[in-house]
Amino acid sequence: MVAPLDGVRVVEVANWMAAPGAAALLADLGADVVKVEPLRGDAMRGATRQPAVPEGEPPLDAAFALDNRGKRSIAVALNQAEGTDLVRRLAAGADVFLCNLLPARQARYGLDPATLLGANPRLVHATLTGYGTHGPDVARPGYDLTAFFGRGAVLDAMSEPVNAAPPRLRPAQGDHTAALALFGAVLAALRLVEATGEGQVVDVSLLGAAAWTMSSDLSATLVDGVRPTPEGRIARPHALHGGFRCADSRWILLFMPEPHWWPAFCTAVGRPEWIEDERFADRAARSANMPELTRLLDELFASRPLKEWCALFDQHGFIWGPASTVSEFADDEQAAADGLFPEISEPSGRRYRTVRAPFRVQGADIAPRGPAPAVGEHTTAVLTALGVQAEDLSRLATDGVIGGHPGPRAGEGAVG
Repeated sequence: MVAPLDGVRVVEVANWMAAPGAAALLADLGADVVKVEPLRGDAMRGATRQPAVPEGEPPLDAAFALDNRGKRSIAVALNQAEGTDLVRRLAAGADVFLCNLLPARQARYGLDPATLLGANPRLVHATLTGYGTHGPDVARPGYDLTAFFGRGAVLDAMSEPVNAAPPRLRPAQGDHTAALALFGAVLAALRLVEATGEGQVVDVSLLGAAAWTMSSDLSATLVDGVRPTPEGRIARPHALHGGFRCADSRWILLFMPEPHWWPAFCTAVGRPEWIEDERFADRAARSANMPELTRLLDELFASRPLKEWCALFDQHGFIWGPASTVSEFADDEQAAADGLFPEISEPSGRRYRTVRAPFRVQGADIAPRGPAPAVGEHTTAVLTALGVQAEDLSRLATDGVIGGHPGPRAGEGAVG
């Protein structure tokens, strides 16, 4: 099989999850990704839960390893002129420059589109920001929680309607949504460079990713200005849409909004009288009587454990899903059969499972290329290939312009 991006060179100047996640997908497709880190390392290193490992094994920085697998790392101080000069020289020989620096910092370091495309007219310059590169908040830092979930109204749409605390959020949901957008935009830009011979400037934001995520609600609100009312369980529009607690306190999720499901459901669960009950006879009646219907459905589902409901619903071809725990998803038979969790091997011999790219292309070699690097693990090799002489490497290291010392890989517990 062919790696789709074999031969494509990417320079990444980014931290945390969104932009590095996009670069990790480019690496999965075969791109050579050089990650430029500060001397202390990406702030993401060691910032999330470290999974339990067998006694005697080094820690595993799993979340960092996920978004930085298959890359090479160099450690460079961007606040020193010689450091930014090294990065510009790398970008001059690259196909893609990918960063999450705000536009003002790009200009300060000479890493803005005009400067880099001036030296490399076929470069794809891709920026991931919180709020975009135009408008009053162009200089405002933005993160998954603040720009995507908060400003982008995702939290509002997910919250219960009356004085409820916002739902608890998990890391990187907005970041990885934006990462997919950035990944796709870079691929489109590479195609344009191939077609036109001209460099391209890519701009993706967390706020823009939130807008696309919320577009089903926004598409109506953009027309009439009305805020969608958050739907509680007793205000949902369809009876067989939502979650129900089973006898073992597990939740089952249903999505059967079309009217023809209602009589089939009532018959299957032993409540045929609900079909003719005038309170539930059609969609409008069920909607008008949703509080009472929800009470009856809650009583019904509380009569059997999840496993029994699953078996019954499969027998009748109903559309359902369990509210799985994360550990259950990690051991899900379907996920394993579809290859969602491939293994990565470290030079030490340790193997661990990770999450593959959420797509396949028939005949293409798309897979994690290896573990994430340690901070500056490849500084010497990358800069030597750039033409930096050994004596200059030594001086730059002494002056605090570059870093990189032998040490554990990111997957083996390296921290910034």
